[in-house]
Amino acid sequence: MGTLDPTIAIMVSFCFLGVMLYKRVNLGITLNATALLLALLSLPWAQIPLIIYGTVDYTTSDGLLAISVVLATFGIMLLSQLYKETGEITRLSESLSRIVKNPKIVLSVLPAIIGFLPVAGGALISAPLVDAEADKLKLKQEKKAYVNLWFRHTIFPVYPLSQVLIITAALTATTVPMIILRQIPAAIVMIVIGYSIGFWKTSQNAKEKAKTKSEKNPDLEVFFVSFSPILATIIAAIGLELVGFELAKQGFDVLIATIIGIIVLIAIAKPNLKILAIPLRNKGIYGVTLAAYGAFFLRNTMSAMGISQIFQALRTNGNVDIILFLTLIPAILGFLTGSASGGVAISVSILAGILSSFSPKTAAMVYISAYLGYVIAPTHLCFTFTADYFKCSIGKVYKYVIPSFLATFATAVLVYFLF
Repeated sequence: MGTLDPTIAIMVSFCFLGVMLYKRVNLGITLNATALLLALLSLPWAQIPLIIYGTVDYTTSDGLLAISVVLATFGIMLLSQLYKETGEITRLSESLSRIVKNPKIVLSVLPAIIGFLPVAGGALISAPLVDAEADKLKLKQEKKAYVNLWFRHTIFPVYPLSQVLIITAALTATTVPMIILRQIPAAIVMIVIGYSIGFWKTSQNAKEKAKTKSEKNPDLEVFFVSFSPILATIIAAIGLELVGFELAKQGFDVLIATIIGIIVLIAIAKPNLKILAIPLRNKGIYGVTLAAYGAFFLRNTMSAMGISQIFQALRTNGNVDIILFLTLIPAILGFLTGSASGGVAISVSILAGILSSFSPKTAAMVYISAYLGYVIAPTHLCFTFTADYFKCSIGKVYKYVIPSFLATFATAVLVYFLF
């Protein structure tokens, strides 16, 4: 039977979490192992199987929501891997680089397009493309790394198929579109600040301009065909959200939309059975899917042990304003864990007792805070892979990342107060 004080149990579990993340253990294993350790330390052991099963109990609304999010996560990862294995993502990015003649725009859009593939360390996929385009502007290595890292992540605050966004909506009992609406200003600032910092005092040389002007542009159809599965998925998700609120509330809108996207991708790429089977042998798919379950398991464990009561005292005493809870806790957790989903899952568990309920306003603040903390974390795989690829230190990239973070974070806080 768990006998430790909740505060001590949390400290021990979070230290364990930090070690697991430092050792690069799969996030799915890490979140579930942390939740299990926390339960063993703080709860009666007979209660633990009930929490494990209750997390995906299809007879309850919370369990049904968890099941739909887990399945949707698996579907999104399957769609991402099929995009890669069929070569459609390569056709998509290469056709764009030939359609758009301005290397600054290409550098802004390419990493974001690759960002549609929500895979760990995915910035490494776009790095070679960014490297080639950035040479036209004679960017320094740390600038290349910044552009690749930052623009890859501009899409996720408003991308309805982001697993973290889906999990945030599920854990806070809000909807994805309502959160996205509040993220639009932050996403715009991310793009503007990235463009301003990334391409400050740069210009394309005359030879490259002449070269690109002489090239033909036959790739528009290729681009739209390759982009159609993603577009179909997004349209289906938004459409189902608008016409079926109950469906969206249970999380099945994204699941159905993802299935539609997979069908469209198979229809245009016509992969054989061998290619279709490759993603199913990829351990990464199952790791991310397990992480989705782990987010709910950790939330339920922390709820069962009454973790929110520890922080509720600070709130009721009036010593700390709620905005500090909504910003600092998710941002710090996102940064320390190097995981946006981990930061959100833990933050929501802590804040559940402080807030009477989550609104789109508070849910959006939790999401963007955890997300931005994760983006700039040195343990963030995209960050480390990008710095390694461009052979520059993380410290040199930080001189561009930190101002970008502060500008975007300030925008999110301003939106919170104004709307």
